[in-house]
Amino acid sequence: MSRRGLAAVSSVLDQAASSATNILVLVLAARLSSASGFADFSMVYVTFSVLLGLNMAYVGQTVVLEKDEDRLGAVCRSGLAFTAAASAAAGVLLAAVGLVVPGTGGRAFLALGLVLPLVLVQDGLRYCFSALRTPERALAADALRLVCVVAALLLQPEGASAGRLVLVWGVSALPALALGLALLRPYVRGSAADLRPYLRRGHLGQRFVVEFAVGNGSSQLAVLGLGLFATPLAVGALRGATTLFGPLNVLFNSANAFGPPVVGRASGKRGVVRLTVAMGGVLALLGAGWGAVLYALPARVGRQLLGDTWAAACALLPATGAQYAVMGLGTCALLTLRVLNPRATLSLQVVFSLLSVALLLGGYALAGVAGAAWGLAAGSALKAGAAWLRVSRLPASRARESGVTTAA
Repeated sequence: MSRRGLAAVSSVLDQAASSATNILVLVLAARLSSASGFADFSMVYVTFSVLLGLNMAYVGQTVVLEKDEDRLGAVCRSGLAFTAAASAAAGVLLAAVGLVVPGTGGRAFLALGLVLPLVLVQDGLRYCFSALRTPERALAADALRLVCVVAALLLQPEGASAGRLVLVWGVSALPALALGLALLRPYVRGSAADLRPYLRRGHLGQRFVVEFAVGNGSSQLAVLGLGLFATPLAVGALRGATTLFGPLNVLFNSANAFGPPVVGRASGKRGVVRLTVAMGGVLALLGAGWGAVLYALPARVGRQLLGDTWAAACALLPATGAQYAVMGLGTCALLTLRVLNPRATLSLQVVFSLLSVALLLGGYALAGVAGAAWGLAAGSALKAGAAWLRVSRLPASRARESGVTTAA
């Protein structure tokens, strides 16, 4: 296998290891917790997911876009230093929130504040190794992270509090963090960290943060809002249902990571669209099929996966399966636009992600948590339809426009 092929395989396996970690953390937490305990854990994990996405957008994507090999060491060191400083500041705020919020939920947020720098810096190493074209090093660290977190959670007693589970989950990142830093050291030795680019107006990450905020963060925050203003049990049910679709997330993330250079080599707009339509059709069929398989699982097997949360999550599987089916189509539509006209995606993300939030909250008001799940599915379907409509209206001359601008 060529060096390029090995790097691609390592990148896919690394994404799979990272996704498997998230899936197993939630599955084990659900099995160890009561329904209310898992709801508290889910509230914290959704918060972490939003912060992780913001860091990926603001720091990670700008690191992987660096093309000057002479600056890679300094860029990686600076990115990790900024992540450490920013996550420490966010951790202090979360700890303060945890001290104010009463009960087990407050203690869980306090635990997240304490471990946030560990987990965010460990995740940030993945983008450094990607920029350095050494994804096998990221795979080594993330595989160790997977083994350590699963082992640590398996040692916890049944009925462990959400705060304890969060603390164990975060501290278990230490071995992977140490290994990752050791593997990175040869590349950053002698380089100086400079945080000023991240603080300047016009930093490229600001554009990516906007796209993340309206594309992914808005729906995550809406789910979090259900727990704050409706019931935490709704968060647990929604999180439990989407956790079971983790393997699909691996495919969606791989399509976003490796799709642009592959699709970009297609001949003209027609060639690009033909390829992405085929990809979207396959992902849609996989989403619908996986949803059907999960819905057909016996209750005994479902409880083995999600414990007390299974009963509530199972009722949401038809809606979540429909959502993932149309998400496959939408992912490939946005991938098409990213290749043919990168500037066309932001407005779509803004309008239809906010519409998805409105449909989620409106669905909850009309039909409870099942209505919220169908609202998310409807929002994803409308976004996919609008994205493909935008593709159809794109002039053929746009097929040669590619790449990402460096101005925010």
